[in-house]
Amino acid sequence: MEYNLNKAQLIALDWGTSSLRAYLLGTSGSILEERSLELGIMHVQRASEETGVGLRAAFEAAFEQACGDWKAGAPLLPILASGMIGSAQGWCEAPYLEVPFDIGSLGGHLTQVPNAYGRAIYIVPGLIRRTGLVNVMRGEETEIAGALAMRDSAAFTGRVLIGMPGTHSKWAYVSGRTVEDFETFMTGEVYAALRTHTVLGLTMKYSVGSGRMGEAFDRGVKIALSEAGSLGVLSNIFSVRTLGLIGNLDPEEQPDFLSGILIGHEIRALASLHSHFHISPKQTDDSIVLVGDSALCARYRRALELNDKDGVTTIVQAAARGLWQVATQAGLISPLTIADDMIAREPYHVK
Repeated sequence: MEYNLNKAQLIALDWGTSSLRAYLLGTSGSILEERSLELGIMHVQRASEETGVGLRAAFEAAFEQACGDWKAGAPLLPILASGMIGSAQGWCEAPYLEVPFDIGSLGGHLTQVPNAYGRAIYIVPGLIRRTGLVNVMRGEETEIAGALAMRDSAAFTGRVLIGMPGTHSKWAYVSGRTVEDFETFMTGEVYAALRTHTVLGLTMKYSVGSGRMGEAFDRGVKIALSEAGSLGVLSNIFSVRTLGLIGNLDPEEQPDFLSGILIGHEIRALASLHSHFHISPKQTDDSIVLVGDSALCARYRRALELNDKDGVTTIVQAAARGLWQVATQAGLISPLTIADDMIAREPYHVK
């Protein structure tokens, strides 16, 4: 991809547990270049242990590998990161902010990373709920900021329920710009563990990257949403094996079926969230917005449709948009103008 580095305004890093996604952002947050590398914090920690270098030096090396050429070509660019890079196991811990929290204020709470570059690197803080069962998020708060910046969608009226599918899926209630509360489901990680470390995986045939979502997925979702689902996910998942044993579920269908059961139970739990978050029955028809990988969001969208939830909006590239918004809030880059904002919408996608 060809671009003029002189037009770059921000190096933005979505730095998670298993991967690092780096964005070079230009005018109004347009994406000049995007890179995805397997340089998550777990990889950096292993590299530190194997090489004997300090953890800080290992993170500096990973950053250099990801976007050292950007930094060398435009040494005055501000650098902003979000995600697990700000955890206690990351480069530098960024303290949590308590909900309810105005997401438009994230830029006023950045943590500066000590480094050998002589150039400030900033990390976006995560959010925490301390009441009841404690819950935390890192990185998703930036995705929420990005999603809320795209307010031209009719879905963003009043209270919004924002779902962020992933390894640890998040569901957040947002009113205006305020994140009122949120919940976490370890759906993605449990799926991977069940498929690779339990008896369920013995009969599965799985094609990496197939991404197919057919009748087996729908079947799994419907079981989770049915009366049988009331027995709980620990009971339902064993049907992956039993249906396979009697020849009622092909090995190629089993991964999709398991995915449907797990996601279906997550969707089923949304009804309980209204009570957990003290939402009255009159407020339960909130708009639902999905943020994240398009293929994964498509699965959640389908599961929601099977639970009679239509009109769901899907947003991708919210992390990049959110990092731009936070950098603007913090004064790291010039504020958007109305005209610029219209131009900036093009690299981001709403479905």
